[in-house]
Amino acid sequence: MTSHSSGPLAGKVALVTGASSGIGEATAAALAQAGAKVAVAARRTDRLKALADRIGAAGGEVLVIEADVTHDADIKTMIDRTAAQWGQLDILVNNAGQMLLSPLAEARAQDLRHMVDLNLTALMEITRQALPHLKAAKGHIVNVSSVAGRVANPGSSGYAATKFGVVGFSEAVRREVYADKVRVTLIEPGLVLTELGDHIPNAGMKAGLEKRKQAMEGLESEDIAAAILYAVSQHPRVNVNEILIRPTDQER
Repeated sequence: MTSHSSGPLAGKVALVTGASSGIGEATAAALAQAGAKVAVAARRTDRLKALADRIGAAGGEVLVIEADVTHDADIKTMIDRTAAQWGQLDILVNNAGQMLLSPLAEARAQDLRHMVDLNLTALMEITRQALPHLKAAKGHIVNVSSVAGRVANPGSSGYAATKFGVVGFSEAVRREVYADKVRVTLIEPGLVLTELGDHIPNAGMKAGLEKRKQAMEGLESEDIAAAILYAVSQHPRVNVNEILIRPTDQER
């Protein structure tokens, strides 16, 4: 097993949002195992502390940050604390998000606004505030979108709108920062077995997701973490722009 000090990300500092569960949790663990010092941010500090204990027990360095990324002040604190702790920020993983599926006619206005605020606006503001550090480090931005950012299905109008937004934002930013040697990677997972679906407010959409889960072997969070680790471990001349990753037996 590769030691943390000699791993491919040794000397790098990463910040992962939405790190209290699912893809964010698995990604933080994978980056730490590869040698990065990792700041983990989310609202549920009990989950973050449990993750930090696991990373620390494996020899990694981790910083726990309680943050609600829909608040600009929390974003500033999150980035400032990471940079103050280790003097740099090399890898930003924008993973925090929610999937509040519903047919538009049955959707709640507050759910639509919340998805825009969390999935899109917060991601943009985190990236904006982190950009000076990332430029200084010739760093890497990883934005977690979704297959829903490429294929808009009935019942996902609000969610798809945010994820299509992440796709457009990521490509525009890539073209703004490539000359600064900052890389941008878009990750678009298909069905992943996380708690993302637990918060769906519409009973019909929630039941539909459960039926889809039973009809296929969904991806694990570690599968997405492995894709992110692949992208950020490449030689600096290589920018893996986009990874679309579905379960083998997922059609769309």
